[in-house]
Amino acid sequence: MKLYDYAAAPNPRRVRIFLAEKNIQLETIQIDLRNGEQQSEAFLKLSPLGEVPLLQLDDGTCISQVHAICRYIEEVYPENPLLGRTPLEKALVESSNHQLTMNGIVAVAEGFRNSNPAFEGRAMTGPNGYAQIPALAERGLLRVDHLFQDLEAHFANSEFIIGDYFSVADITAFTTMDFARWIKKTIPEDCVNLQRWYDQVNARPSAKA
Repeated sequence: MKLYDYAAAPNPRRVRIFLAEKNIQLETIQIDLRNGEQQSEAFLKLSPLGEVPLLQLDDGTCISQVHAICRYIEEVYPENPLLGRTPLEKALVESSNHQLTMNGIVAVAEGFRNSNPAFEGRAMTGPNGYAQIPALAERGLLRVDHLFQDLEAHFANSEFIIGDYFSVADITAFTTMDFARWIKKTIPEDCVNLQRWYDQVNARPSAKA
């Protein structure tokens, strides 16, 4: 298998951390998003949306999207499950991970891509161009502030996103915290529970992936 990656981007990092938690090493190919390599003819043949991460299997099959890649890896390498260990836990992980993706990763992306001049005419990922909307940038910033407060309240009574179980939802939340720095948002000083959780996850070897 091969993982098409861009080291600086948050979504490929989510997959790298997932793999590291399972102690899986894959061949990694860097796609330079900054210089538009994702729009090259060769890469678009593999990923029509021109997005990373992209997992290419040995038979040439390509799997895009973070959740789909993690699902495949989990099924092939079930040891140290990160998507839940019981039917209830799997449902809770999926629900929390979706919410964190929408209210975290997507919110930061709203703020970043709708305000950064480098993304003029490219406010959304993919092959089609979209104009920036300043109001969406403002909304993204506000959503991140709300996420900090929501997670602060959550971690007052929980070690991880799902009780004492480290899961893919923690990976999504963790990468969101670092991604938020792209829009100059950091964990507020009064969010001591959120900071405790972040420091705990950041100390895991996988955080360096």
